[in-house]
Amino acid sequence: MDVDLDTANSVLSGLRPFPVAITTIEGGFANGLMSLSGGAASIVPEAPRATVSLTKYNKTHDMVSDSGIFVMHLLSAEEEYLDASLHILRTLGGSSGRDGDKMGTLRTRTGVTGAPVLLDAHSYVEARVCASLDVQESTMFVGDVVAAGVLRGGERLRVGPAWGRLPKEWIEQYEANHVPQLESARRYRFGSPDGD
Repeated sequence: MDVDLDTANSVLSGLRPFPVAITTIEGGFANGLMSLSGGAASIVPEAPRATVSLTKYNKTHDMVSDSGIFVMHLLSAEEEYLDASLHILRTLGGSSGRDGDKMGTLRTRTGVTGAPVLLDAHSYVEARVCASLDVQESTMFVGDVVAAGVLRGGERLRVGPAWGRLPKEWIEQYEANHVPQLESARRYRFGSPDGD
């Protein structure tokens, strides 16, 4: 069976409209990244759960796996907060935590889990991992929500408009940084860098 990969990827990308900032802490080191895989994982209103899929290439993946905690933040699309939202996106999405401190320029406070809560985010949930699923190149983490807050009113930032506001140089650097992550994912999935 042949799959039209362009169509499949287009359909699936429509399921990920909101970029989420994921933060965690492990061994006294705080880190984070941007993801398009955040979601809700429970229909029980009195016991909410959050889910995120993190690629194994990322330091944040290992930290969430080891610490068992994460904070998922939505960003604000409101004009007065947009610069702060884009700063979070560029900071957490533009480099690896293996290269140094990504959290130092972000305004944070310590959450109930000990992980950093981003004060310039739109909203957040803190979660303790209750289950995970290994899916070769990534792990899907499900967490029981232990705290939540709305820090800004208004609309939440969507990936399309956010991407359109980012500097060309940053996008080029992001794409260059994405290459080794994609190669790592292919090795986990197919056993070779090219997927052969």
